[in-house]
Amino acid sequence: MNLPRVVSRDEWLVARKELLIREKEATRAKDALNTRRRNLPMVKIEKAYSFDGPKGRVGLGDLFAGRAQLVLQHFMFDPSWEDGCPSCTAAVDELSDGLLRHLRARNTNYAIVARAPLGKIEGYRAKRGWSIPIYSSYGSDFNYDFHVTLDASVAPIEFNFRGPDELRAAGMDWMLNEADQPMEQPGLSCFLRDGEDIFHTYSTFGRGTEQAGDAYGILDMTALGRQEEWEEPKGRSDAARAAIPSFT
Repeated sequence: MNLPRVVSRDEWLVARKELLIREKEATRAKDALNTRRRNLPMVKIEKAYSFDGPKGRVGLGDLFAGRAQLVLQHFMFDPSWEDGCPSCTAAVDELSDGLLRHLRARNTNYAIVARAPLGKIEGYRAKRGWSIPIYSSYGSDFNYDFHVTLDASVAPIEFNFRGPDELRAAGMDWMLNEADQPMEQPGLSCFLRDGEDIFHTYSTFGRGTEQAGDAYGILDMTALGRQEEWEEPKGRSDAARAAIPSFT
């Protein structure tokens, strides 16, 4: 294994202080980015979305549970699958009661929506031992409207705010392969309520969804990192994983 160099405490301290400067720069840059995110305009939701849940049919507004904000996880679960996506599953595994309680204390609710029928979702939820409800958007436009189910026969392909030409330019033309559609993708969307009106304020996809979990944030502070193939320096793990956060 390619482990860090062994040095004296004094030499380590010099290197650590140099890195601290870069960490502070990154923290300030992240704070500035978060401010820009909060300053994004928002779009009013005009469509009356509804979902099947453990207690019956509910609307998008019900997912707020009386709070001002809603963070919604788009959970990958095609109706033909028997189990949900391993990476989405890992994210839900990390949703502790404490985390959800902390969000609620800041007037924000967290909800999960998948495209599979409720029966399959409930079976998988029981298998995983989850208490958090998962709602089904089966048969609705919801996943297509928010571009987490890609199917050119239903809606024009768009992912991470890129249309077909931009996806090709980014080397992501595999998303346009109709033989692989419908295709599920992960995402997080944020909504805000103002009286009876609901507004879409933000969505993020792909690696943008990592901020929903804690494990990667912790691993990023360690010498071995995430132990995934893409990371530098190479050789930190003798069993490097692909960049798939299943944690299995």
